[in-house]
Amino acid sequence: MDLDPILHQIGDAIMTYGPKLLIGLIILLVGRWVGMMAGNLSQRGLNKRGIDPTISGFVAKLVYVGILIFTVVAALSHIGLQTTSFVAALGAAGLAVGLALQGSLSNFAAGVLLVLFRPCRVGDYVDAGGVSGTVRDISLFSTTMLTPDNKQIIVPNSGIMGGPITNYSAMATRRIDLVIGISYDSDIRLAKDTIQALIDADERILKDPAPTIAVSELAESSVNLVVRPWASTANYWAVRFALIESIKNRFDEVGVGIPFPQIDVHMPEQPQDKAAA
Repeated sequence: MDLDPILHQIGDAIMTYGPKLLIGLIILLVGRWVGMMAGNLSQRGLNKRGIDPTISGFVAKLVYVGILIFTVVAALSHIGLQTTSFVAALGAAGLAVGLALQGSLSNFAAGVLLVLFRPCRVGDYVDAGGVSGTVRDISLFSTTMLTPDNKQIIVPNSGIMGGPITNYSAMATRRIDLVIGISYDSDIRLAKDTIQALIDADERILKDPAPTIAVSELAESSVNLVVRPWASTANYWAVRFALIESIKNRFDEVGVGIPFPQIDVHMPEQPQDKAAA
């Protein structure tokens, strides 16, 4: 068997395609290195700006994969292969994956917005996504919250960003809103002075802004007073509970009545009752 023709064809192929293959391999290696460097630089830049490490790591991988795909296409094109069909197939695959993961991508986009704009942070007590609780963790796709009765609830990020977010921990102070009803025969001035004395005696209640004590309504069975002192957010519930209890105890001492719902039942006189009389 004469091997000379075969060796000659192999030599011609090497001479023809060898340099292209070598340059394509160099393009691939250089592109991979550039992708790694670009990913690392982007991650460092985001970390310096205070971006969440989860987001910065994901962006770094996204930059690396994007540069690597571009490099592969460039290397194949330099070798002489047709890349049009490859790019079309890649686009179709990306579209199919995007449609299949539409909900997950929506949650991811909402997670990025949560991390970037910080409407709430870990440790904040919020009302969001139909749930009230303390934020325990914010990930790319969901947020973990702990309810006051110690139940863990995982809420999709799209649900949180899709509606109002009430952050009770965002401000340093909060106003306590109470409605205290007193009976119509009680002294309004005495009731207001009593409440004011209790507020002045509690060091946890702030002097500025000044508390509000005023008559808000002449209701069916009570004169309603609004009591609105201010306290630090950390002391909100402790001050609220203590103030309500103190008002009830002090009203009992000074004789200010707190009405409660009552029903007067009038029974019509029956005919047999009249006969007996």
